[in-house]
Amino acid sequence: MQRLALSLSALTGWRRMAVAFLAGAASVLAMAPYNLWPVMLATFPVLVWLLDGCFSSPRKNWQVPRHDLVSAAQTGWSFGFGYFLAGLHWVGYAFLVEADIFAWLLPIAVTLMPAGLALFYAAASALAGFLWRPGPARLIGLAIALGATEWLRGHVLTGFPWNVPGYALTGSEAMMQSASLIGVNGLTLVAVLIFSSPAVVWAREGMCRASGYQRFGMPLLMALVLASGALWGQWRLQSNDIQYVDGVQLRLVQPSIPQRDKWKPEKRAEIFQRLLTASHNGSADGKIDGVTHLIWPESAIPFLLEETPEALNAISAMMPAGSVFITGAARGERGGKGDKLKIYNSLFVMDNNARLLSSYDKVHLVPFGEYLPFQESLESIGLEQLVRLRGGFAAGNGSRLTVAPNIPPFISLICYEIIFPGDIREQVMEQETAPGWMLNVTNDAWFGKSAGPEQHFHHARLRAVEEGLPLVRVANNGITSVVGPYGRIVSRLPRDAETALDSRLPTALKSTIFVKWGEFVFGLLWLMTISAWHLFKK
Repeated sequence: MQRLALSLSALTGWRRMAVAFLAGAASVLAMAPYNLWPVMLATFPVLVWLLDGCFSSPRKNWQVPRHDLVSAAQTGWSFGFGYFLAGLHWVGYAFLVEADIFAWLLPIAVTLMPAGLALFYAAASALAGFLWRPGPARLIGLAIALGATEWLRGHVLTGFPWNVPGYALTGSEAMMQSASLIGVNGLTLVAVLIFSSPAVVWAREGMCRASGYQRFGMPLLMALVLASGALWGQWRLQSNDIQYVDGVQLRLVQPSIPQRDKWKPEKRAEIFQRLLTASHNGSADGKIDGVTHLIWPESAIPFLLEETPEALNAISAMMPAGSVFITGAARGERGGKGDKLKIYNSLFVMDNNARLLSSYDKVHLVPFGEYLPFQESLESIGLEQLVRLRGGFAAGNGSRLTVAPNIPPFISLICYEIIFPGDIREQVMEQETAPGWMLNVTNDAWFGKSAGPEQHFHHARLRAVEEGLPLVRVANNGITSVVGPYGRIVSRLPRDAETALDSRLPTALKSTIFVKWGEFVFGLLWLMTISAWHLFKK
């Protein structure tokens, strides 16, 4: 291993960048659906050894040669580019849904997005250069830098905190329980320290401490942290059983409509009928008796429901007395300049007579999927977002807390809104009435049989653990499931199945440490990591 560390540290130029790229790409195996987290025990030390070679000599001051910083940034960018290219290649599937229109953009989108996200790893590696000291200090410096830039990735330019390294520590139900304490951003700090710790034992001359406790103490300490988290998580699971809300019987409909057919005008009647048929869930008489809440996925209805009385009548005829109908659908609203029709990606709550009780408009829209930055200018030169809606969707600005009869209030989350932990916590803390669950309606049919829907579902499960709230997830295709507040899967439908899932609703926990303290916990951990760096930099 010492020879490998020396060889990697000696690499320069394109060879160093190529190895960094391969290490980053391999790191994706630590994420869902593979969850091979030990892979990062190899790839993160590789990154450290490559960065060792970027810095011309050990230093005790803050002055870093410009060439060293550039080399470190190139190395970090290459690692990040490999990581995001391998982890987000499935985004390209969306450009093949209407290949005749969007296929030419596929190579641009599949490479440009990872290249942009990799800039955060470039920044982290350059920033770590100012903290690069022999022994454990350089690993702690990398954790400080990468923890900060990964937090920024979740916030800058609307944010995209997909597959942050902390998810590598949540591959099992026991391991994911730590998210209830420190959230995924806190886990990212811990993950970088754990996965890079083997690099302390072997390094090039000048980067390795001679004393045994310096070389082996950190890996042993990190192994203890990892084992303690898993054991505590197992104890937490064994000490708590799932309880259920009395009188609530859910039916979650997964119609599995192919994305290429979703918005074809000639397919509207057929799609709506498939939704009705799946809602009956094999009932011979077409009734859905015994169901208190029927839920359809994101944008389930391919027309403006409120303006289609025939569809409202069909829904009303299907629903049992006293039941509630919840569905994702487009909502139209006229107003503003020229009485322009705004279209929202919305969630409707209706009674059994199909009368609207409340609605939620999606706040966090997907760039280039649901809207274009500089919408009018880009449309004027012929560009379109993937949904091909002229003008794009309008963003909502209301509360996500949604009230429906005969069920606890819930947090509404449409599609990838579920991946933003801070946004959900703010909604929970701002409400006088505590939510009892989260509802995530989505449509992952865009991404076929790729790893994307599995990653999306895993992120959603971790929100349940962080918030201590059960999760009800309803997908057109992807993964429809009910998840308890400890991340346990209560029930789940297979992908591609055109059917419905009946389930009870788990009860929420009183609270979690993450809900009480939120990002303050991450900030405290980050400051503690800085203190540790000061301790080891001498």
